[in-house]
Amino acid sequence: MISIAPVRKQVTVAASQQQAFALFTEGMSRWWPATHSTLKSPLKQYVVEPRVGGRWYAVAEDGSTGQTGYVIEWQPPQRLVLAWQLSADWQFDPELVTEVDIRFIAESDSSTRVELEHRNLQRMGERAAQIRGMVDAPGGWTAVLESFKKCATA
Repeated sequence: MISIAPVRKQVTVAASQQQAFALFTEGMSRWWPATHSTLKSPLKQYVVEPRVGGRWYAVAEDGSTGQTGYVIEWQPPQRLVLAWQLSADWQFDPELVTEVDIRFIAESDSSTRVELEHRNLQRMGERAAQIRGMVDAPGGWTAVLESFKKCATA
């Protein structure tokens, strides 16, 4: 198996470490781009169940759901590791696990650096490099974190 470098992104938000973690996990529906969904119906809500093993999934306006993955590590307010189980075709694959490690580093009482690392992308097989390019592109994790930053600052 070839090795694919992880995608690493960071953003600093105008929120305490506690607030940033809560917005990221409890308020994902407020900032996750609606265009970044595998649902057939428009996105209504994103859910991260607050525990190890908790599901990470989307709910559509028509009530249908689509799983993205699950919680691997739950360490509020410092760290969250999510299993990303979307295949190269953007479909849920229960056999696939890449990891999205998010760290919340307090820089002051009202500023937090959020560091994201999406790793183990080689597990996506022959299209791993293509997917890495997509999640590393401006419309990938950069857009997701910029949306998060904008919401945290509002």
